[in-house]
Amino acid sequence: MIAESTRPSTGTPTITGAEILDDIAAWFNHYLALPNDHAAPTVALWAAHTWRVTDFYVSPRLILSSAEPGSGKTRVLELLNLVCHFPRLTISATAPALYRRIAASDDAGKLPPTILFDEVDAIFSKGGSPNHEDLRALLNSGYKRGSTVDRCKGDAKEMAVVEFPVYAPVALAGLAGNMPATITTRAVTIEMRRRGLGEKVAPFRERDAEAEAAPLRDDLAAWMGTIDGLDTARPAMPKGVEDRPAEVWEALLAIADAAGGHWPDTARAACQHFVLDTADPRDTSLGIRLLADIHDILDGRDRIATDVLLNALRNLDEAPWGDLYGKPLTPRRLASELKRYGVRSGSVRLPDGTNRKGYTLDPTAESVGLQDAFNRFLTGVIPHDPK
Repeated sequence: MIAESTRPSTGTPTITGAEILDDIAAWFNHYLALPNDHAAPTVALWAAHTWRVTDFYVSPRLILSSAEPGSGKTRVLELLNLVCHFPRLTISATAPALYRRIAASDDAGKLPPTILFDEVDAIFSKGGSPNHEDLRALLNSGYKRGSTVDRCKGDAKEMAVVEFPVYAPVALAGLAGNMPATITTRAVTIEMRRRGLGEKVAPFRERDAEAEAAPLRDDLAAWMGTIDGLDTARPAMPKGVEDRPAEVWEALLAIADAAGGHWPDTARAACQHFVLDTADPRDTSLGIRLLADIHDILDGRDRIATDVLLNALRNLDEAPWGDLYGKPLTPRRLASELKRYGVRSGSVRLPDGTNRKGYTLDPTAESVGLQDAFNRFLTGVIPHDPK
């Protein structure tokens, strides 16, 4: 088991930060068939941030997701377990156990442990663990430095409220589809997959891998201990990366900038890939998917009748609107979903001169308009330009 360290090492590595990160990324690729060239550098940077996590305003969650078992998710956690700071690899830890473990490190003046949580789909899936809401709250709030939870301690006669720190780096592995959106928006998500024909990786034997990892871990810890200014770093983001995604990537890009060499460019290419190139608003929630599908259906029109919109939605291939929980999307359900975004139906004058119930892009006395909802909730949507 890897021992817990005190505050970061002040030792000096014999090789550069860029070389250390190169070696760690190559080591991950040795044992893994990762889905793209951006995954290994991202995992290497995430491992590095655990050695200086209290210098950063947030600790990005790392999610390893896959459609099927046997896709390498657990292997990533096993490898992280050998190079991160004070790793705790677990499957069924409860929220109280985790915040007590984090608090113990804080009380001792040490960096928080790195939580490596496997099979989280069993916790967050329907019918999963009864304490999943408490765990979800811990993972969400523990993303930001200084976060705490209040818990009662003692018996009924001497009950006291105790403030537990919950800030800690967390990596989560599980089957796709069960991770709460409140966690995924705080995370870098790597979609793992099974090895294809011809893809070969080295056989994993933990004792051998631990021996290989020891000098990598020592060099990483020593180098991270020499970096100045991480707590004040404000790395430049790729164009289009802002708000929460920028917050998620700030620590990783700061470390890449400190490493130098190709790493600033490599890290920003990974950031663009995970934030912009693979992002699909339809994956966020049912309501966001509805907005995205309506945006596509309008295709430049500035108004549409409700019955026309419903018919188009129900006929979209691979969309849920034709069979939503056993029945097609109804006018009432459509209105209810859109009302949450400030959009309401009204009398609409159509191009043929008729007035019918429908929706408009532009605001009305009763509605903010669909364009306002598109601008606020659909990342990357181009403002409407009427034909």
